[in-house]
Amino acid sequence: MLRANQSHVTEFLLLGLTTDAKQQVWLFSSFLAMYLVNVVGNSVIIAAIWGDAHLHTPMYFFLSNLSLVDICFTTVIVPQMLVSMLTQRKTILFAHCLTQMYFFVAFGITDSFLLAAMAVDRYVAICNPLHYTTTMSPRCCLLLVTASWVVSHLHSLAHTILMGHLSFCGPNVIHHFFCDVQPLLTLSCSDTSVNELLAFTEGSFVIMSPFIFIIVSYVYITRAVLRVPSGGGRYKVFSTCGSHLTVVALFYGTIISVYIRPSSTYSVTKDRVVTVIYTIVTPMLNPFIYSLRNKDIKQALRKLARRTE
Repeated sequence: MLRANQSHVTEFLLLGLTTDAKQQVWLFSSFLAMYLVNVVGNSVIIAAIWGDAHLHTPMYFFLSNLSLVDICFTTVIVPQMLVSMLTQRKTILFAHCLTQMYFFVAFGITDSFLLAAMAVDRYVAICNPLHYTTTMSPRCCLLLVTASWVVSHLHSLAHTILMGHLSFCGPNVIHHFFCDVQPLLTLSCSDTSVNELLAFTEGSFVIMSPFIFIIVSYVYITRAVLRVPSGGGRYKVFSTCGSHLTVVALFYGTIISVYIRPSSTYSVTKDRVVTVIYTIVTPMLNPFIYSLRNKDIKQALRKLARRTE
């Protein structure tokens, strides 16, 4: 995969979010706290779902997978960043950089597909409730989750192989806090047109197709909800989608602004801030978003708390 004889650069320098020592102290504390909240919060959600037989339904099966992916997604980035802040060692080997990029892209796209699968689940539950049990069968749910993981890793593998064939013979400073596709492309001294074409076509399709699927699902859901005669009934039906819509808005609102555009418009400062939101903040918030207004999750958490006492 890597053609070392064409690559003069053997390691990169990750500048991180700031070089200011004072800012790094509170950034280290903040990111450590957010990472711990993310891991603990999502782990608790997974334990609560698998520990309560009432939550062994398609919606919560997808949610438990989403929580697992959120933990993995953030773990690819944050520990490396914290170690870098603590030791002030900012270098990363070329192979390690590509490995981080591979898993970052894979878990990010898996997140996207799982959100689409959850939208399908809500569509069937609200628009075709009589066929819900047969349509969203355990086999179908397992196929949706498996496809999400497999397609995401194949997508990431394609980008990683193409990146590994580029030459890096000039500057090796990455103005970012992890190895992402666009910052690496800007450092290459090879022709990156194939990489950019793949990122803008296939990449846009992989990111946008689940998003479009979600939008279409919610158009039909909204139409179905508006047919409910009472206002209370409409609220009850649509409230089951509120948490999912909030996560979709946070995730796609930030990720589209970073990736669905030409690399010539890449902005270091702006993109680093936006990237922090969808890589660290959103995965941390997901357990709270899904549990605060969800009676089933709250009840499962209470049961889990009683069992651990």
